[in-house]
Amino acid sequence: MKIPFLDNWLRRHGEPAPAADLAPEKDPERAAAVAELLSECELLRARAQALGLDLDDTPASLAALDQLPPRWREDPEELPWVGNDAGLYLGTVIVRTVRGASWHIWPGGHPVVRLASGREIGVVEAGLDWAVNGAPQLSQVYAEAAEI
Repeated sequence: MKIPFLDNWLRRHGEPAPAADLAPEKDPERAAAVAELLSECELLRARAQALGLDLDDTPASLAALDQLPPRWREDPEELPWVGNDAGLYLGTVIVRTVRGASWHIWPGGHPVVRLASGREIGVVEAGLDWAVNGAPQLSQVYAEAAEI
């Protein structure tokens, strides 16, 4: 995922894009702004709402998402977008509910969730796998993150 305002600033200043550690204790305002941006997941939220599911950023909502009929697979253009949103939503739930979890942006703009243990979870990849194959389930990825 690219963050345009950051990329533009870096280009103007001739600096390489660094990895961005968005742990709240390092820069609370920046961490909150990026977390809010990553939590939007508008397409996923709209599709879930159309099926009667309100995504409330809780682990229970991940389990409910796992139970939805995968109608997004019928549209090959929409499929990767739903998968990306599912990964960002998974990351949002982990960051909001697992102690010590935070967003980390790799050079090139790729977001991952870093747990307190230092382990990183490729939530976007997990969301894409879930959208395409149904596995791993989002609730399963969350459970593994919450156990550490």
